[in-house]
Formats: sequence, C-alpha cells, structure tokens
Amino acid sequence: MASTSSEEGGVIPTPVKIVIAGGFGAGKTTMVASVSEIVPLSTEEVMTEASTGVDDLTGVERKTTTTVALDFGRITISPQTVLYLFGTPGQDRFWFMWDELALGAIGTVVLVDTRRLDSSFAAIDFFERRKIPFIVAVNCFEDADDYEEDEIRKALAIAPGVPVMFFDARSRESSKLALIRLVRYAMSRLPAESELART
Repeated sequence: MASTSSEEGGVIPTPVKIVIAGGFGAGKTTMVASVSEIVPLSTEEVMTEASTGVDDLTGVERKTTTTVALDFGRITISPQTVLYLFGTPGQDRFWFMWDELALGAIGTVVLVDTRRLDSSFAAIDFFERRKIPFIVAVNCFEDADDYEEDEIRKALAIAPGVPVMFFDARSRESSKLALIRLVRYAMSRLPAESELART
C-alpha cells in the first residue's frame, strides 16, 4: 500500500478506506460533509410516517432526515495518503450493509452521542468482533451533559488501549483531527513490516 510515483515524477497517494459509524443521529453525515474536500455523496432521505415506531427518536426528536445507504467523502491528509470516507446508516434495519462498507477498511471512527449512549454499543461490538481498529469520538452536542473520558470508557466498556476523544462533527479541523487519530492508531496496530506504516 505504499505510495508510488507517476511517469511525470509526481507521487500517487495511497488510498485508505475509513468507516464512519455510530448510532442513529450521532453525526456521521455531518462529519463526512464537514471534512470532505469534494462534495460528499449522501443518501439522506426525509423521514416519513413509515419510520414511526420503527426508528427510535429518543434524544433526537428534531431529526428529519436519515441516511438510507451510505455517505461518501474524500480528504487528503498528506501528499502520500488520501482517505476515502464511508459513513454507515445508523438504524438497525440498515445494519446489513455494514459488512460491505467495512470490507477493506483500515479502521473506523465510532461516533458517540452521550444523550443516547445505548445506541453506541452495537457499533463498538461490531468492530470489536471483526478486530477492525476503531477509535471512539464523542460528538459534543450543545444540549448533552458533559462527561469525563473515564466515564465514557466505563459506560461503554471500552478496552484500555482504544483511543477516546471529544470532538465537534460540524468542525472540519475537529473532524480532521479525529481521522488523523484513527490513522495513527490503525497504523500502530499493523505489523512492523507493513508498507502503510512507512507511508
């Protein structure tokens, strides 16, 4: 996965797949949109009465749209590395797509909404079971209570080595820092001889 040079002598960056996951309404679409250097592909649709009683809106009652397939964006973090971002749908009924979206990813940013901590368990369990490196990024909503890292880690039973950070999905810089944190963590989990670790 090392970067290569074109015939003109320029560097062709290594493409790296990243998954942005989390519960319903955690801010996945917002994060992809805030950080993408291209106009992001979004499959958000207006929520209809058909979702009543199916999608749990507790804590996100003002939410009017939902991702029904995926969000896609791209960001160049260095001349050698371009991240391709795949945001997952959050509702239980669309989780069958997660396996496809996670295929080939080096890691995942799991977004957490402290107003709905219980919606984070499934995402964390999904990536733990598949041994895909992930970090936990707590999206700091204005109407959410403040928690310390240790409280989040304990509440979600997060392993000691998994990074936990607080960020704002609306902020490009904040979202970019979360992605860089994930890439560094994922690289640290790769074998020492991995070519990605030398990019």
